[in-house]
Amino acid sequence: MTTHPAQAPEVLISEVGPRDGLQSVKTTMPTADKLRWIDALVAAGVREIEVASFVPARLLPQMADAAEVVRHALRHEGLTVMALVPNLRGAEAALRAGVHKLTMPVSASREHSLANVRKTPEAMVDEVRAIARLRDELAPGVKLEAGISTAFGCTLQGKVPEDDVIRLAALCVAAGADESGLSDTVGYANPAQVRRLFRRLRIELGEKAGAAHMHNTRGLGLANCLAAWEEGVRTFDSSLGGLGGCPYAPGASGNVVTEDLVFMFEAMGVRTGIDLGDIVAARAPLAAGLPGEPLYGMTPDAGLPKGFVPQP
Repeated sequence: MTTHPAQAPEVLISEVGPRDGLQSVKTTMPTADKLRWIDALVAAGVREIEVASFVPARLLPQMADAAEVVRHALRHEGLTVMALVPNLRGAEAALRAGVHKLTMPVSASREHSLANVRKTPEAMVDEVRAIARLRDELAPGVKLEAGISTAFGCTLQGKVPEDDVIRLAALCVAAGADESGLSDTVGYANPAQVRRLFRRLRIELGEKAGAAHMHNTRGLGLANCLAAWEEGVRTFDSSLGGLGGCPYAPGASGNVVTEDLVFMFEAMGVRTGIDLGDIVAARAPLAAGLPGEPLYGMTPDAGLPKGFVPQP
């Protein structure tokens, strides 16, 4: 494995494939393959991984081994181990498993929220408040992020008013979330919209404005990440091989491809701390655990440009 540069990365690439990706495919990846995949991601220099979702196994059998996966991931020194939790029960299980960070989806679209978690956005803010209280009791050092889903539009509701998005993010932070980011859950976003909304979010929340979670449904994932970066965003969710998607976005190709996102930033002179050769190699355990599942990405297929030198 290539030795990673000593200089501090300038952006944080948060890998969400082991959660967002795996819960979006029908096949359940064997636990041993999940662990090998996580090990390969860490070996490539990934510093934050959303490793699981704490939901009932009958609803998402792909996540039935969540606690075991968290325990394994915690062995990696310097890795932020993150889990998605939809409710208080899931949060308690994740906290007891020892995660470093909780992420909670709060949809700005009322219709999507009711379809996805059977609660209104206002009820989800109350859930954020309850989870924040529980976190303070059980593990006060754990971070809580409220990701605003369908922030750029919704396949069920259509247009989502930008005022609703910013108001909901502010309510989540007021309820106890440490930060709130924006998610293009169904792949509707465009760069102008991304700049506008993240500018407003950063004005509203300051340092508590969180990550950009973009999907590549219509081929604009990288462009949208670049737009967010230009507005000061420094944390980006992505998925190895572009694995993932949303059940309410038919035809979606999934999340922004980690390999392509890393290449874009490194080519721009922005340090990610991730080795490009090693992150492409991390596709091998993923493919082994999900044989036949399509993986996306331009960089793995095309290779690096002649003479390309990553940032020192």
